[in-house]
This record gives sequence, structure tokens and C-alpha cells, in this order.
Amino acid sequence: MLKRVNAKVLNATRYIRPVAMTSYRQMSSSIPDTPKPTETFEFPEQEETPNVVVTNEEPIVIVMPETEADLENIVVFSPPPETRTTNRATPTEYKVIQPLFQLDETMPHNPEAFTIDCSGVDMKEEPKNPEIIAKMKETFDRVGLVHLTNTGLTELKDMKRWATGIVENEIEYKAGANPRKIVDVEANVYDVGAPNTAWLHYHHEMAYVSKSPKYLSLFCKDCPADKGWTYVSDAVAATDLILQTEFGQKLKDKGVCYVRNLTDAEFYKNKDQSMIYNHWQHSFGTTNPDEVEPIANSRGLAVEWDIRGENRFLKTKYYVSAYEYFAKLDRNILFSSVADDFMWFDTWPGVDVTPVDDRPLRLTFGDDSDMTQEEKQLFVDVHDRVGFPIKWKTGEVAVMCNWRWLHGRPGFHLAPNEKRELGVLLGETFERMGDLPGK
Repeated sequence: MLKRVNAKVLNATRYIRPVAMTSYRQMSSSIPDTPKPTETFEFPEQEETPNVVVTNEEPIVIVMPETEADLENIVVFSPPPETRTTNRATPTEYKVIQPLFQLDETMPHNPEAFTIDCSGVDMKEEPKNPEIIAKMKETFDRVGLVHLTNTGLTELKDMKRWATGIVENEIEYKAGANPRKIVDVEANVYDVGAPNTAWLHYHHEMAYVSKSPKYLSLFCKDCPADKGWTYVSDAVAATDLILQTEFGQKLKDKGVCYVRNLTDAEFYKNKDQSMIYNHWQHSFGTTNPDEVEPIANSRGLAVEWDIRGENRFLKTKYYVSAYEYFAKLDRNILFSSVADDFMWFDTWPGVDVTPVDDRPLRLTFGDDSDMTQEEKQLFVDVHDRVGFPIKWKTGEVAVMCNWRWLHGRPGFHLAPNEKRELGVLLGETFERMGDLPGK
């Protein structure tokens, strides 16, 4: 057994990947009073993982045995220097913030408002059933979220066919942060692009570039009955909550900056890539550096190359409002989250042992100043408070408006006989305009 210990090295102690927890914190007291979720949350057992501390000199991973008699089994590991992307004089102070991911008892929305039961309908029939299509369009227009159940479908390409009832003019995933792969080339269906064991903070899809999808769809080929669920969070409700706080007003005044550090696939060819998140070649869909900047500029990104011998690091920056105007509701909606910060990697195997200042992502205010631990906590809590699960079964299809809904999930572990496979479809993009005065 491993246990969390208050180990200190020099004067800088920061946990990067916590061990299994049995109960969870209360939400931030900074959020205005609303119907609260249950105050504690029981997590399933997770595999034992190391504690990580960072000194002013070297990042060190310490695996602490349960008993003092086993101290000789301590393991020390230091990430290789070539994976480090920054050289801050003072390391960023940060303690891991674990998202809550609420249970059904706290659901802020009645599932009947967005669920369409397809029982008794031949979902493979051509043309698509007009009654189901009409229900999808009405539900999406009203709620911004559609969940098709009991479809009887088993293939991703068939599920995608129904997703296109809402998701029109699909796009290629280009200049994205995640290392996604196409799971169905003919159908242009991507995988989720994240390890199972990592929790994924609530996020709007591709909020970190100037062209974001209007809508997206997730659909399920395989999923265990009690885990691997996708969670969605109501961005409109989160906006109302955060604007009542000083932090929400600060986001409104300063805006945000999305920073990404991308590694070089050519340099890491035939090298250990366990600590690599994404290469610029994969993100931009090209091996030619000269083609990167035009693609980046089309997404509103500023580009900086950091050439270290044969290793070509790419840093991109995108300055934008933390809010986005949504014409349908004629109001500004919070369009940012901690998912675009180094926090994204707190449980990402390999990258989680990298010092936070050297991780591939960073989210700052628009004046390049950092958010405090307390502000990050509040950012997590407002989305947690209005989130709930979509409990996947084979054949189910979910479609969501990228303005009105965020998505994320807890980490999970699959037994040898269990599978989880979701498809992802991204719809046509819109040009980010930020917030509008008075909205």
C-alpha cells in the first residue's frame, strides 16, 4: 500500500498526482448560496500512485511505502531535462484540485428535458425517422443538449449518422490540443484522446483557439455499466454563479491567455514518449514547420519557436475574453475553464510527474498574470455545482451546444473484460468574438 505523506524537499512541496481518496472536500465558500450538492463524495478505489514533490532544483517523485520497515523501497525519479519548457526562477505554488463530478441526487436538470427514447424505431432505416429528427431539433433548440437512448445501434458510423441530425458541416480536428486519433477514417470519427485513468476537467471544445465548434457529439460503442460516464455542466448557470464573485468580475475585466507548449515528433522518434502530451506535427496536421504559422494564425494563435539543437519546441498563445457572446440567448456566457491550464495533467500518466511550470498547457489572465490557488478552486467549483452524468450504454448518442454546455469526466480503470469506446464528432466552427458590452 502507498499513502499520502507530507514529505518536504527544501521549501517547495506540491502534490501532482494524489493517491486514492475516500472522501472529498466541500465546495468553495465563495460561490453564492444555491441548492448544494452532497457535501462529500465517495470515490471508487484507484490504483496506487506516487506522490510528487518539486524542489527549486529538481522535480522528484517519491513513492512512499506504508511502513518504515520498507523505506529502502523508496523510488526516486527525475523527468529528463529535454521535456522542460520553462525555466522560472520561482516555481509556481500549486496543490492539486480534484473535480467533484456530482451524482444523480444533485442533478440540476430533469433528464426528461433532453432525453429521447428511440425504442421501437428502426434507427438503421433510410431515410432517418422524421419524428426522431424533429424531436432532436426541438430539444436541441430548447435545451442545447440531446441524448438518444435505446437506439439498438452498435457501430460508430451508424451513431454518427444520427449525430449529423444536429451536427452539420463536420470539421477536421486541426490545431487542437489533445492527441486525438481517427477511429473510423471513412466516417471521420475521432476518439476521446485522453487516458482512461486521467480525470478531465469540464471544458468547452477548442476554446483555446479563435475558431471553436458550434456543437459536438459523443456516441458510445462500449462502456461499463458503472463508470466511464461523460459529465456535462450547464455553462449558463455557471456564468450566473461566477459573475456574482470577485473572480468572475476579474475574468471579465482581464480576459485570459491560453498558452500551449508542443513538442517535436521528429526529435522524439524512437525515444521514450511516456511524458509527452502532444507534438506540434500531430496538433497542426503537418510535418512542415513553414505550414504551422499560417494554420496557427488562422486560429488566432501567436507562434514562438524554441529551437534546441534538433529539438523544435513550439509555443502558441491566444488572448481572448473569458466569456463569449451567444446570440441565441442574447447574452455573454463563460467560455473558459481550468481544463486549459496545467491542471489538466494532474492525473495524466507520464505528464503528471512533470513540474507544473513545464507542462504543455497554461491558463493565465489576459495580462499574463497567474490565477491564485483560491481562484482556480472557485473555477472548478462553479462548473461542478451545475454538472451531472450521462450514463452511457451501447448505441447512445449525445449532442451538445458548445456555448451552453461543457463536458468532462472522472478517471476510471477498466477490468480485463471491460471496454470503453466513444466516438467524437465536431461540427462547423464559429469565429470567437468575446463578450459584448451590456450582455
